[in-house]
Amino acid sequence: MAGFWGKRKREDPELQAQDADLAKRAGTALVAADERIRVTTDELVFAEAELGPDATADLRTALTAVRRHLGEAFQLNQLNHDEIPDTSEELRNRNARIVQLCEWAEDLLDERTAALADKIARARRAPEIIAGVRGDAALLRARIPHARETIERLDARYAREALAQVEANPAEAEQLLGFAEHSAGVAERRREAGQREQANLALEASTESVRRAAALLDAVETFEIEALRAESTLAAIVEDSRGDVAVALKEPHSPGVEKAIGELQAALASLPPVGVNTDPFTQLDRLREANSGLDAAIAAARERAARPIPPLEHVRHSIDDADRQLAVARDVIAGHRGWIGADARTRLAESERIRADLDHFLGRSASTVTVIDEDQREQAMAMSRRVAYLAAEALQLARRDIDSSRPQDPGQWGGQGWGGGRRGGGGDMMGGILGGLVIGSVLDGIFD
Repeated sequence: MAGFWGKRKREDPELQAQDADLAKRAGTALVAADERIRVTTDELVFAEAELGPDATADLRTALTAVRRHLGEAFQLNQLNHDEIPDTSEELRNRNARIVQLCEWAEDLLDERTAALADKIARARRAPEIIAGVRGDAALLRARIPHARETIERLDARYAREALAQVEANPAEAEQLLGFAEHSAGVAERRREAGQREQANLALEASTESVRRAAALLDAVETFEIEALRAESTLAAIVEDSRGDVAVALKEPHSPGVEKAIGELQAALASLPPVGVNTDPFTQLDRLREANSGLDAAIAAARERAARPIPPLEHVRHSIDDADRQLAVARDVIAGHRGWIGADARTRLAESERIRADLDHFLGRSASTVTVIDEDQREQAMAMSRRVAYLAAEALQLARRDIDSSRPQDPGQWGGQGWGGGRRGGGGDMMGGILGGLVIGSVLDGIFD
């Protein structure tokens, strides 16, 4: 016990030091938070004057919440210094709560003021931004004649469909620049009249219009470069496509390859003659699509050539065998419904389902089909074999259930099996069935 109390006494000075540090942090945080509220309130007044009340609504709401929660912090601090004595634990909990509330208030105000910082800085630089908008608009307006000349030059070389995406860009850019200059004037007049919020909206509209006008004029120059690149690529692809057609004609014969060759030849034939305005982007896309289709068809033909196709006679024989196996299993199970378990019936149902899927796959009854496409033969063979396998398994399980349902006592029914044969020799299923029929006839005669 002495060791325990000695340890407790050694820990008390450490705990007292921690409590003193926490109390000091709480007092400092409370003073800092109170000062931060005062400074942020002044910033809110300035921000409302610069941006208007709508833009500063979030900061105003945050200040209201911070004042409400800091009221709780001040009440806790007052409890720490009143005449009522408190325990160390109560003081510790109050000071921790004060620090928590003050840190939350600082973080929230930092977040809200940071969101307004860019807008305030922009509002302060409004005269500079307005001058920049007017200067940029003048520079972009000087580019409009060059853009129109570029469109005329492109119109003499490319089809109107290709130019549709940039043909109206110079006119649209000129309209946007006019709107930007007008919006800059509105922003300047509203700012002088003290309507800061409306001035900022007009200023944002003017800068956005200048940006869009610059993008439209850049698109004209970019289109010319991209069109030249597309023409160069198109010439190379045309040459490669003609070589691909020659190679494809030597590939194994298949409907897919023939169709792909026809589509690629049609794409090559649709190319306009020399001297006719073209749309290199559309033609390039069509040739690429046709080339991709031909590559896929050749790959499929080669894969099919590497895999032997089952003869039609073998497929028909497999389907007939599956139908025979299914018919036998169906008859046996239907004739012994009370003796057959769930396993045999499940195998039969699965076999019948795959058999119906086979008809659906071929598009008609598989038992009467006379022609099966080469692409379908392998799948039809696999499905019919699966039908036969499941039917045979169902028949095997059914025979097991029938045999297990027969009496196992050799002396029953006169020492004979259900079929009159010897059980020791493992009498067959049909003997059991016939024996059951004979016994039924005898019993009917007795009762009659």
